[in-house]
Amino acid sequence: MSVTAPERKRVRHPVPPAKWPTREEAARSRWFSPITLGTRLVAAERTWVPAMVPWRATDDGFVTQDVLDWYARFAEGQPGVLVVEATGIRDIPSGPLLRIGDDRFVPGLSRLVETVREASRGRTRLFIQIIDFLTVRRRPEPEKYFMRYLEVTDPLRVQLALWLDDKRWREAPEDEVRRFLGEADRVTLETVLTDRELEALDYGYRERVWDLHLPWIRELPRVLPGLFAEAARRAQAAGFDGVELHYAHAYTMASFLSRLNTRADGYGGTLSHRARLPLDVLATVRARVGPDYPVGIRYLGDEVVEGGSRVDDAVWFGIKFAEGGVDYLSVSKGGRFEDAKQPKIGEAVYPYTGESGYECMPTVLSDARGPFGRNVPLAAAIRRALRGAGHATPVVTSGGITTFEQAEGILERGEADCVAAARQSLADPDWFRKVRLGLGDLVRRCEFTNYCEGLDQRHKQVTCKLWDRKLDPTEPTVRLASDDKRRLLPPSWTAPSAD
Repeated sequence: MSVTAPERKRVRHPVPPAKWPTREEAARSRWFSPITLGTRLVAAERTWVPAMVPWRATDDGFVTQDVLDWYARFAEGQPGVLVVEATGIRDIPSGPLLRIGDDRFVPGLSRLVETVREASRGRTRLFIQIIDFLTVRRRPEPEKYFMRYLEVTDPLRVQLALWLDDKRWREAPEDEVRRFLGEADRVTLETVLTDRELEALDYGYRERVWDLHLPWIRELPRVLPGLFAEAARRAQAAGFDGVELHYAHAYTMASFLSRLNTRADGYGGTLSHRARLPLDVLATVRARVGPDYPVGIRYLGDEVVEGGSRVDDAVWFGIKFAEGGVDYLSVSKGGRFEDAKQPKIGEAVYPYTGESGYECMPTVLSDARGPFGRNVPLAAAIRRALRGAGHATPVVTSGGITTFEQAEGILERGEADCVAAARQSLADPDWFRKVRLGLGDLVRRCEFTNYCEGLDQRHKQVTCKLWDRKLDPTEPTVRLASDDKRRLLPPSWTAPSAD
């Protein structure tokens, strides 16, 4: 159910001015200096494109030409590290999202690796983010919910009998109960249905990791380590430079880490119990891929929901992950289901629509603090604690990064070891390369309006509105999205001189 956030006084912030370095200044900078990830993998730069889901795979999870073109276009900008979108570890239908839950996906993923290496001239290190998620169903029509989905239980019959002061409802036929509820007023529904039943009506059915009445949820600690390990093995076989375990946002592993996780089987409640499965997954993946293959973790510095985990939890988890041999930590924020806005009937709840979603991807319409670098203090706190505990584990930060000075300042102050940018890289995949060549004045600046996020919410092919400013749909080289209204890829760019 949604948690109402306090009203924020909204201020429209301008995109900050940028002072771009010369080529020589960029070459001397920290951001464009190399970093070692794991025991031996060297990234040429500390520039980073984090995972973004573009909705370009087939409906059964295979790499398409559109997927290859998407990642090739980012690779042309030669970031130090490029992370492929959240890729499902189970061999189950999940829409146009990449999958890695079976060996049949490996050939396509191998082509993706080859494509990125060629497009980046071998300069970019390619990781793949692997994810597990639980069932989330669309918000149903009320009639369909009551006639098909609602389980008519004895406790429900008892509540009806009490509310209506009529004992016969304790024995009423199921069809009669369903018909009555389908025509009942809201007060009656709120009285006789449980909170979870009301949620399934108003938001759509959603599983939690603490739903121990469901046998497959009880089995997650036994099943998930092997699934993640096999997915990592396939990533290694496909040629990826490393794998990133998705422990962030609204999904399975983040929910195990959450303070909201009340499992009473040794995998919830206390900090150590909540970390148990994530650490088991890390250990099993490490055993499968070997000591030299880079394994990173993307996780939350703050859940930003009522009763959820905060930065002190994240600091504790970060130290435990470092002790477990993780090769880097990528810190995000929010993006939870618990405070998401109510979806329209026929749509699924989207975890980036509430306060926690805003904090994950803040826009220029913000509070007085503004959206730029808003999440950096979380990474800084985690990195400071890691260094204090004697760990040199690299920390990646992101969230509203838009200028060279901003990124360089983060590194100079020791707030992170790598600086990632998703939306700015989407606006201009060549921006790292332009800055490195001393051509920062040519960077196409993200306006942080979250046009791209709105497309993602509707599972449309993700694009940037800035790509279409000079769009000529009749130009034969311009490929359009499936709605025939938007450029499918960013405009091409050729450096004025060889680099």
